[in-house]
Parts: sequence; C-alpha cells; structure tokens
Amino acid sequence: MDLRVKGSGPSEPFLSARDLFETEQELTLPVEVDVREDPDERTLTGHYDDHHVLVMSAQAATSAMARELALHEFAHMARHEESHPSHTMKTEEALFLALAGRSVERRKLAHCYQIANHMKDIYADDITLALAPADKLVAFMESSLAAAVADRPAAAPGGWTRTSEAADPEITVVNAAFALALLERHDAIADDHRLYDLARAAASDAPAVSLDTFRRTFRSLAADPDESEYRRALVDVTREYVVGSGGPTAAD
Repeated sequence: MDLRVKGSGPSEPFLSARDLFETEQELTLPVEVDVREDPDERTLTGHYDDHHVLVMSAQAATSAMARELALHEFAHMARHEESHPSHTMKTEEALFLALAGRSVERRKLAHCYQIANHMKDIYADDITLALAPADKLVAFMESSLAAAVADRPAAAPGGWTRTSEAADPEITVVNAAFALALLERHDAIADDHRLYDLARAAASDAPAVSLDTFRRTFRSLAADPDESEYRRALVDVTREYVVGSGGPTAAD
C-alpha cells in the first residue's frame, strides 16, 4: 500500500495499521492520510479515481483506538475497490424503493442513513476483525452504548423530550443491535457480556423497535451478496425501521 501521512498528528498508527492490513489484504490505489485538529468528522474517507483519502482528527489519531480506526477505514477502501455493493450502491436508491409513497419524519430519514452505514460497517469489519483482536472494539462499543443509555431523555407527557439526536431511544436500539450482531458474527462476545444488559435497557426505552429483529438481520447479512440481494436487504431493514417502529409519520 502506498501510504502518505500529512498533518500535525502521528504517522505510527497508520503505518502499523497498514502493516497489519497487508498481511491479508491489499489496496491498488494510494492512500493519503490527513490528520487535522478539527475536522468535521472524527474520521472521513473519500474515494477517487486515482487515490483514497482518510481524514482523521488529531484527537482520534492519538487515541488508544487510532490503529483500529485506521484499519477499519482501510477495510472500507478495500470494499470500495472490490466493488462490494454495500460500498458502491447509492443509499438513496434503496431508500427510494423502501419509502416510496410514505411521508417520513426527517429524524427517521436520518436514522435510515445511519442504518445503511451500519451495514457498510459490518462488511468493512468482516475484514477488520479477521485481522485484529476485537478487545478494543468491544470496550468501545460497551462504553458508547452505556453513554447513550445514560443520556436517554426522561419521559414526558405526550412523548419523549429528546436532549440530542445521539440520545434518541429508537436509533439507540438499532445501534445496540448492530454492536451485538457484529460481535456475534465474529464470536467476539460472551453470552453474559454487559453489552446484552445495556441493549435490553435500550430496548425497554423504545419497545416499538425490535432489538432481536435488527440483531438477527445485521448478523445474518450474506458475506458476498450480489447487488440485487444487497438492495433487498437494505430495503427490508429500512422498512422494518420506518414501519415497524411506528408506521408512516407526518412529513417534516
């Protein structure tokens, strides 16, 4: 892999991730890494005709997860180069099919994009978790879900009073299902792990969203789907979220 790191951050995590990645995988196009003090995203990957770009915040690049974050993004690049449908199909295409004729609240539409990103992440992490131990990822997911559950808004007359999008109870259930599914898919979590308790706590706050349905769906995604199979999976999971968690809503 042709790797070039620029910016004020360290290069070691990216070089270490590259060395680990190349034990099993390879990228044809060069990779430009840009470490920034305050990017719009913690990590942001772009794909071009002649190279890939990875933007990472200095905070993330100096964290304990830096190598794993870089490895994860390299895996996304590999999926893009192999034209995996999860990484080449336009999300809008599947959402149009799934939501045609429905009025969908803007909040839920944003969640649908997040669900599509979860599916991309599963396919990227099928590579990542074949290369690196899952210990740091498990700890990160546990911490993130615990924070989301603790940050859930209190019940109020007439419904939820949401303090932030991150604390939205419905998408928190889906996020919990994604975490469990990914780790179960790679036998990386014990049956009595605290993540299960946290996931059940999240599910109790949004009973209209089925934790088990999303967990099974994410966990059972075909390893090498064709475009039609992947589109159908994304359409089905989108409909499950929009219809299964309360049906059509008023347009925002």
